[in-house]
Amino acid sequence: MKTAIVTDTNSGITAQMAREMGIYLIPMPFFIDGSTYYEGETCTPDFFFRHLKAKAEVSTSQPSPEVITSLWTSLLETHDAVLHFPMTAGLSGSCETAKALAQEFDGRVLVVDDHRISVTLAQSIRNALTLLAQGKTAREVRGILEAEKDASSIYIAVNTLEYLKKSGRVTAAGAAMAAVLHIKPVLQIQGGKLDAYKKVRGMLQAKKALLDALRHDLATRFAGMKMAVFSGYSGADPDLGKAWQREVQAAFPDQLVELISLPLSICCHIGDGALGVACAKVW
Repeated sequence: MKTAIVTDTNSGITAQMAREMGIYLIPMPFFIDGSTYYEGETCTPDFFFRHLKAKAEVSTSQPSPEVITSLWTSLLETHDAVLHFPMTAGLSGSCETAKALAQEFDGRVLVVDDHRISVTLAQSIRNALTLLAQGKTAREVRGILEAEKDASSIYIAVNTLEYLKKSGRVTAAGAAMAAVLHIKPVLQIQGGKLDAYKKVRGMLQAKKALLDALRHDLATRFAGMKMAVFSGYSGADPDLGKAWQREVQAAFPDQLVELISLPLSICCHIGDGALGVACAKVW
């Protein structure tokens, strides 16, 4: 069977990367001061963070059903099946929307919900390509990936609580107190949900907490598994990301640490200057 893979830019996959991988990419829409923009098309990181710092009203949205179903319909003219990879249902309604839309395609569109987002979602797609190349069907691939939904970890140190306050995840009083005390919260994404992991003083301690958390997961939960390790950052300054990647690489010398700029759909909630680490199983 010939299977097409579809995802959106929340995966951190760019249009160029999608072409090289042979997959199909839907740009995530955003509202900035009431106008709609699309990640990677009309909304670049420079543009996005410039407006974010200027206190523009920024919020995320979902790709429209028409965009999704029109792409699926087109792909099914030349493919037997479509594997669709949205961000985890625990953080967005886009997964449930895709599942509802797929019911109209007679089983030829399979939506994968393996609790992934950003770099771990991108790795899941790479795993799907490997499994398809081994001769697995689209249905078999979805089953394998969803059975391994817990084989990934993400930790993020947030530089400011301003945007989490806007989304209602942190109270205004809590955000103000954290700013006064220089508290940097470390967040985790496990099982597709965003939760608090630890609170520390200053970004130096936050970076140590990130590395310690990932080191612990690799030595315990994922012992014996082949895992990819990632470093990530938010903002329009690539030097921030490169400096952090060097630190993560030094902490995990036996791994080839990939650097990613966090997708704008995440940056809406964590703001500028956040740092992250992640790992995910590799097939």
